[in-house]
Amino acid sequence: MDEDELVRAWRAVEREPGAVLLDGFHALKHALRFGGEVRRVLTADRAALLALAGELAPDVVPALEGLAVEVPEAVLRGLVPRLHPTGVAASAVRPGARANRAVLARRPRTAPVVVLENPRNLGNVGAVIRLAAGFGATGVVTTGDLDPWHPNVLRGSAGLHFATAVERLEPEQLPDGPLYVLDPEGADIRDVPFPDEALLVFGTERHGVSEELKARADHLVAVPMQPGVSSFNLATSVGMGLFHWMSGRR
Repeated sequence: MDEDELVRAWRAVEREPGAVLLDGFHALKHALRFGGEVRRVLTADRAALLALAGELAPDVVPALEGLAVEVPEAVLRGLVPRLHPTGVAASAVRPGARANRAVLARRPRTAPVVVLENPRNLGNVGAVIRLAAGFGATGVVTTGDLDPWHPNVLRGSAGLHFATAVERLEPEQLPDGPLYVLDPEGADIRDVPFPDEALLVFGTERHGVSEELKARADHLVAVPMQPGVSSFNLATSVGMGLFHWMSGRR
């Protein structure tokens, strides 16, 4: 396949329903490792990509050997908004909304669902998804207009969307389960255990959780802060909440 054919094939995959950009080696690695449907892999240096995979992720080398196609760096730069330092880009298909909702709704749950109400920062959402995957959360739900599968979110999560269920829902579509809302006026988190079936709800750093969602809460929970400190970073708060849940399971 010549360069023009490769470009046309890449553009065709981009237009497919559910297509997402995997930006860089680590996003690609996790998509392959966790069963993502990877359609195309383009790299500026195939030998270097396979060597990197051999060093960091030998389990994905066989898949990469069958998928990776080398193209000139200039061509690759013309296909992606910003070429990752690892010189690789891939196209994959996001899991269907129905499948994600089924995972989120399944009961009993063995780990909480993280709910981000109307998040605004793409990088923060990616970091939260990475944390959720690392702690083994059931999934991450966002409300509002931010797309949790945006390429910059996938970059921030290092492709770990494929290791958990990530979906955007309306507030009234949240899975069943007790709502534990993180709010400065809540009870000290150290005194409130989080059950496996909890929905852990986090708002934005500026506005916190809405009054509407707080009214639905089963528990308001606060992380103690020093006087004069207004908030923690969103991903930091989620990390503390998930660690608190995990610590209670020993």
